Amino acid sequence: MAASFASRNNSLYVAAAAATRLLLWLFLATTNLAGAQNIGVCYGGSGNTKNAPLETEVVDLYKRNNIPRMRIYAPYKEILQALRGSNIELMVGVPNEQLREMASSDSSAASAWTNEHVIPYKDDVKFKYIAVGNEVSLNHFSDFQYILPAMRNIYAALESVGLPNQIKVSTVVFSADLDIPKTYPPWDSVFHSKVLSYMREIISFLVEKRAPLLANVYPFYTLFYNEQPDLTPEFALFTSSSVNRFGYQNLFDALVDAFNYALEKEGGSSLEVVVSESGWPSGGNNISTTEYAQTYYPNLIRHVNSGRGTPRRPGKPIETYLFEMFDESEKPGNEWDKYFGLFSPDKRPKYQINGFN
Repeated sequence: MAASFASRNNSLYVAAAAATRLLLWLFLATTNLAGAQNIGVCYGGSGNTKNAPLETEVVDLYKRNNIPRMRIYAPYKEILQALRGSNIELMVGVPNEQLREMASSDSSAASAWTNEHVIPYKDDVKFKYIAVGNEVSLNHFSDFQYILPAMRNIYAALESVGLPNQIKVSTVVFSADLDIPKTYPPWDSVFHSKVLSYMREIISFLVEKRAPLLANVYPFYTLFYNEQPDLTPEFALFTSSSVNRFGYQNLFDALVDAFNYALEKEGGSSLEVVVSESGWPSGGNNISTTEYAQTYYPNLIRHVNSGRGTPRRPGKPIETYLFEMFDESEKPGNEWDKYFGLFSPDKRPKYQINGFN
């Protein structure tokens, strides 16, 4: 009898343990990178990272961690080679310094760029977006004039080889392209007067080609530079327990909707906003801490993968690229710019993020 009782107890224990493991697996599956196809991770290349891993090791790290998408800022040959056959979707950038050349009326530079960096890889690299320029107005508002002609030339080059529907052509904007005093509450948002005329034409092109607008969205920077009482760490880190007076529970949604409202005012209500960068550094100032970064990244992943969307676009998935794959110790600029990495250069994860282990 005692043996039978022990046997039954053991069976019940095994069954309960199995059920617990199943519930844990189901929970993790709802919050990891493999659980939904909304997440990618930016890879800035090896130039700013001391002791950077080889490109083949980088791609292997994406695959081992089930990261389905990658953003790169220029068509690095080594990473394109490493991506062959990987099934990782790719956003590749046309660097800002090449925009004037790409915008040339004879379109030869855009054709040459496409022939060198896209055509040889098109059969076994999954190009998804070509990002023509990144945060162009950061230093040179005047360079905005080259974005749309360059986009048109790249699109024409893709069209000539039958790829315009497979690969979407867009550009990357950020909060400085909006009139900052009018971005909060989000429904007051408008594009900055210095870029408005160019943005109207870009929006028209994107609507016509059914391509998304790419936007870098950083609650970190908004919290750091803004002193509005609504903008608290809890609001920025997705840990606020209630909605604020404007109906928002987190700053990420408010920033995405600032772009949505600005687009609607210029005929872009049909456009999707793809978040081409979002991240939180782990060092460099008083709010760039490991604790905050460890909070932000998992909460962002969970939020994006939930499919809830934003208050302005409820139920619409937000495709989002985390910035950045590795810390960039050699990167110039602010000290915190060096510490956005999800991984150290030795490929060890900096944080416990479900789906990275």
